[in-house]
Amino acid sequence: MTASLRSLRLCVLCVNVLIFSGVISCGLGHAPVTKKLLVIGIDGMDPQLLERFTAEGKMPNFSALAARGSFTRLSTSIPPQSPVAWSNLITGMDPGGHGIFDFIHREPATLAPYLSTSRVEPPKHVLPLGSWRLPLTSGATVLLRHGKSFWEILDEHGVPAVIYRMPANFPPVKTHARTFSGMGTPDLLGTYGTFSYYTDDLFVAAGPVNGGHVYPVKIENGRVQSKLYGPYNTLRKGEPQAALDFTVFVDPAEPVAKIVLPDQEIFLREGEWSPWVRVEFELLPVLASVRGICRFYLKETHPGFKLYVSPVNLDPADPALPLSTPANYSRELDDALGPFHTLGIAEDTKALSGGYLNDDEYLQQARLVLDEQLRAFDYELARFRSGMLFFYFSSLDLNSHMFWRTLEKDHPAGEAAQQHANVLEQFYIAMDLALGKALARVDDRTTLLVLSDHGFAPYTRSFNLNTWLLQKGYLALKPDATPGAGSAAGDFFKDVDWSRTRAYGLGLNGLYLNLSGREKQGIVHSGAESDALLADLVRELLAVRDPASSAPVITRVDRATEIYSGPYVAQAPELLIGYNRGYRAGWGTVLGGISAEVFEDNLDPWSGDHCMDYTLVPGVLLSNRKLAATAPSLLDIAPTILGEFGVAKPPQMKGASVFEKRP
Repeated sequence: MTASLRSLRLCVLCVNVLIFSGVISCGLGHAPVTKKLLVIGIDGMDPQLLERFTAEGKMPNFSALAARGSFTRLSTSIPPQSPVAWSNLITGMDPGGHGIFDFIHREPATLAPYLSTSRVEPPKHVLPLGSWRLPLTSGATVLLRHGKSFWEILDEHGVPAVIYRMPANFPPVKTHARTFSGMGTPDLLGTYGTFSYYTDDLFVAAGPVNGGHVYPVKIENGRVQSKLYGPYNTLRKGEPQAALDFTVFVDPAEPVAKIVLPDQEIFLREGEWSPWVRVEFELLPVLASVRGICRFYLKETHPGFKLYVSPVNLDPADPALPLSTPANYSRELDDALGPFHTLGIAEDTKALSGGYLNDDEYLQQARLVLDEQLRAFDYELARFRSGMLFFYFSSLDLNSHMFWRTLEKDHPAGEAAQQHANVLEQFYIAMDLALGKALARVDDRTTLLVLSDHGFAPYTRSFNLNTWLLQKGYLALKPDATPGAGSAAGDFFKDVDWSRTRAYGLGLNGLYLNLSGREKQGIVHSGAESDALLADLVRELLAVRDPASSAPVITRVDRATEIYSGPYVAQAPELLIGYNRGYRAGWGTVLGGISAEVFEDNLDPWSGDHCMDYTLVPGVLLSNRKLAATAPSLLDIAPTILGEFGVAKPPQMKGASVFEKRP
């Protein structure tokens, strides 16, 4: 991951950044399109909660749609992770065909993790000039998802499309469609989101934290002076982090403050969010700078000082990396709607998990995200005339992660959360109101699909896979190394003795063998040896029981070679682990850490999840037409979309239209 993020920072700072351009298709050579297809993608909408809220009469528009057409469960991906699931939907292929298996992949030669959906390649040629390093060529942003998207195929057939915030589409693929990138889009630092937190509290540890950075400050003569940090300046030797100075003037009596930036002033009261603030970081005097946008939240002025600053998002009016096709679509949205979150995962869940925002403060931020998405939905819905409109909502997924604890009376993280017992219900109702707007615009030439990529389940206990592998003798540590001592998330298999390690866990559901000829220090030979090892691992994993309850922890284990097909099967983990409801891989396992204990109570506000047995967390599918498919899956959505416009699905797509009868 480190190399990938550093490359991303390199590209952000190139003078000549890769910018996509395009023109709106006029359908030359194709008959005018009169058909309309509206697809609303609601990440994480759970069928059980949807049924509950509709039965209680709280979601009348979903009830009306189900009565008019169809409502069924939608089989999700293996594993049921968002980048995998949406890639299935986009391409009509499983991970063997599109190459996305997890949020996290790894380089076999180094075992260094990296973000799975994109990478940025730095300039190949750089001119050293004193303390400067001037790029002579542009870098490149590369989408790692393989396979042709359904909207590229529609484009080839003259069907206009708008694709708003589709996950796993950064950078957006070149097309005549209007597209805006979604999950996977970084902030200006090249990360999935790094907040800043300024405080004079001596008991808050300074430095990098999960998802952010804490900066110690002092109040002197009623003012705080600090810096807002931007991208790493790769135009200079040593790559110092670009920064701009700001000053906060704290009122001595009232809970108010004035934040002074180089070209603007912001007045805030305690508990108030600023509007979006445009900031500019100089990289090369006069010649090069990059712009971003952020929000300030004044958490406290007295008796202590606490100021939160959101991750610095790419500025949609002047993005440092490609956000849309055509390139001016992001500027058009900014002109129409004002600045808005461009970060792929906009809700700052890490700030809540770390205690830098409390429940109420986080919810304020999450509702700002939803309000922006609803404004964009209104904007696109109002001008939808023909072809396809896909619109993505993130709120149910991120807020189910953070507030599932309010639904479970005995959840380890549920104490003091009951004041927010109706939070998820409120977000579901917001989706119902959005659907109501869509239904008001549906006519007899419009097909409407509402779907989610997966459902949800409680996450109460962590299973630390690498610790289990260590205890079972499948993984070994160097002499004198101790599990949990410096081997947490982010240490990338620190202290592992690869000469005696046969298997390791990485990512949320993956288990890899330490294969000879693939891993740099691999010891397991392909063939009879690896097959026997996999059989042992499957048998033992399915036998794992939680010592606290005797419940089965893992309910299925799939071999990649048996469930995937396509050119990228060999890059997948050997085993995909399907956890029971209530269980998930521990955070340490995700990045190769080895925790002290196999099992841990989940005390984090991140209390719900879906990275489990895919059969236990299906998504939903609703339509204003009757479905013919009795057990549809995400692989059926791309063929369905193409079929609505009379376009034959290509051979690589595995599914079929949900409106077609099947043998």
